[in-house]
Formats: sequence, structure tokens, C-alpha cells
Amino acid sequence: MKLLFRFYYLLLFLVSLHFQGFSQTAVVDSDELFKMARNAAFEQKNYPLAISYCHQALQRSPDYEDIRVFLGRIYIWTDKTDSARTEIGKVLKLNPKNKEALSSMIDLEYWNDHPQDALSYCDTALGFYPDDTEILIKKAKVLKDLKRFDDALAIVNLIIKRDPRNTDARTLAARLQDNARQLFATISYDFFYFDKNYNSSLHDQPWHLTSLSLSTGTKLGTLIGRVTHAKRFGDDGVQFEVDAYPRISKTFYSYVNIGYSPNLPIFPTFRSGVSLYANLPKSFEGEIGYRYLKFSDETWIYTGSLGKYIGNYWFNLRAFIVPGNSDISQSYTFTTRYYFGGSFDFLSLGVGSGISPDESRNVLLEDGRKLNTYKINLGYSKVFKEKTTISLTASWFNEDLSQRTNGNQYDLGISIRRKL
Repeated sequence: MKLLFRFYYLLLFLVSLHFQGFSQTAVVDSDELFKMARNAAFEQKNYPLAISYCHQALQRSPDYEDIRVFLGRIYIWTDKTDSARTEIGKVLKLNPKNKEALSSMIDLEYWNDHPQDALSYCDTALGFYPDDTEILIKKAKVLKDLKRFDDALAIVNLIIKRDPRNTDARTLAARLQDNARQLFATISYDFFYFDKNYNSSLHDQPWHLTSLSLSTGTKLGTLIGRVTHAKRFGDDGVQFEVDAYPRISKTFYSYVNIGYSPNLPIFPTFRSGVSLYANLPKSFEGEIGYRYLKFSDETWIYTGSLGKYIGNYWFNLRAFIVPGNSDISQSYTFTTRYYFGGSFDFLSLGVGSGISPDESRNVLLEDGRKLNTYKINLGYSKVFKEKTTISLTASWFNEDLSQRTNGNQYDLGISIRRKL
């Protein structure tokens, strides 16, 4: 009998230990559930499980704002917009100043193509946090969607002035430049000097290029008209061009160029170009396109580039390819800019090889010979008194032409851009 009682008490002790352990594992506090929800969402990509953990946490702590906002964020990511508005709205009803909740509502309306509602939340948030950079950038993006490009550009320029290393602001500023409704006049001059390869005849005298352009921003993109006068090959010529940067969507915009000159070979008789640009994640920008030059023969050139902003720096790698033509070398150029101020305050360095159809010396492509060219260019641009931009450039080219010794070309340029 004593043995039976001992067994009975031992069984009760084991059962009590089991239920004690169960209760300890069952009772998990809200903070731990929040941590589990974040892990389920970010590490496991298991949004239903994350939602479940959030609901459990909110049963224990209904006023835990961070968890409820996170739940609303998950609903945004899973396209449950009504549920997202409900959860985030509960937070804002109790605490209208909750910055994360306001930011989430901006994203919810912006991503669901309700820019006017998103703008209203931006203004509300900035009423509480007027200097918050994240909210200001979101407002600039919303204004861009509303085609209020000048207002958006003013915001990002303010951010850049305050924080020159802000990559998001620099990327957005570059994308807004082609749409802001501003009128600019630009005059530029380039002087080309050629050493022993090019000083043997009248046709090899120094070149002089002068260009005058007017550009204006529209809701569809920037439109530029340009006239260029050149003195080269011992003669004078004029080229007329139009550039446009049409905006297609949030992600894509394009470049279109068309030009004409009656003065072959100083300029190609006809030229055109088209590029499609894509605004990629992580402040990358990609491009694919073509250029066409009509000399005595036609030249088709295809191009691609990849660019990225990192803090004060912009990096770009570009290639021009001439398919099926082994006599003309391809062109590759790597360019970097260091911004020490606004969008037009920078130092630049470019290195590369080959001749680009976008260069003012593109007439050398008509030679039909392989031009093993190596090049380095330096640039400086500075805005003075907010309306005038002065740019200085210096370039060196070295060419190894067939049946000729190596020759050097030097280009010095100055450009003055004035906001009208």
C-alpha cells in the first residue's frame, strides 16, 4: 500500500511539472512575440505567421503602438489595404504624432496611387516633424507623382544643401531635373588642338566649336533646342539639334535626339538618338539605346550604361558598340562625379577608350579606320548666385592611327548656363 501511495504522489509531481512547464512556455510577453513576428516577416518571409504573432501580442497589450503599426505594415506588403488602414488608423486616433504610423500611411496611399491622400499625410507629419528628412523625401516623391516638379525639386535641393551625402535626395534630384519647369540658356565654347598627327595641312588645324542652347522643363520632360557652329577641316559649318527627355512612368523615362546640318563633313548630315532609362532600386539607373550618324555612309551605334549614386559620388559606366564593323573600335567610358554642393556643383573625372558618337569629335568616325583612342577628361561645375552655372572641362586623347605615329588631342571647354 505504501508503495502504491508513493507511486501516486510521484505521478502527481510529474503532472504538476508538466503543466508548470506548459504554462511557462505558453505565457510569452508582448515584446518576445513582437520579436518573433519580425523574425517571421523578415527572416522567414512568413507573413501569415507574423500576423498571428502580432495578434497574440496585441491581445496582451492592445495599446502597444509599435506592434500595431508593424501589423499594418505587413498588411500593406500583402496588399490588404483596408486592414492596413484600420490598424494604422487606430494608432493615429490614439496618438496623432506617431511618426512611424504617419510614414506608413504615406507609403500606403503613395503605393496605391492615391498621391493626394499621401500628400495630406505628408503635410500632417511635417507639421509635427518639419525637418525630418525621410518625410521630406517622401513628400518630394508624392509631388513628383502629382507633376509638381518644381516644388519637389525645391525640397530635394534643400535636403542636399543640408546633407550633401544624402543618396536618396541626389538620385531624386537627378530624376526631377528633366521635368522641372525652368528655362535655361547655355553658351559653350571648345578649343581642340592636335599635335603631330594633325598639323600637316589646312584640314588639321585646331578646331573651334561654339554652341548656344535653350532648355525648358515641361510636364512631359525637358525640351532643348541647340545650334552649334564649328570651324574644322579648314571650313565652317552649322548644326541644328533638338533634344527631349519624355517621362514615361515612375520607373521609365527616355531621351530623343534629332539633328541636321547642311555642312558635311564638318557635321554629319543627319543624326538621331534614342535611349530608354530605368530608375532601378538602390539608386541605380540603367540605359539602353542607339545613335545614328549619316555621313557619306550610315553609322549605327548601340549604347548601354549603368549609373549609381553613393553619398556625394555618382558613378557611371557606358559602352558604345558598332556591330558588324571591325574597323571602328567600340567606346567605353567610366565617369565619376564628386558633388560638393547642389546638383550642378561637382568635380568630375572620366577615363575610357574609343570615340563616342555623343562627343563633339564624332566626325572622326567617318574615317572608317580603327581608332585606338585612350582618353581622360576632367570637369568642374559651380553654381553662382543660384542662377548662373559655369563649367570648365579639359580632355586629353591619344590615338594610334594606322600608318601614323601616336598623336595627341587636347580639348579645353567652357560653358555658361543661366537660369532665365
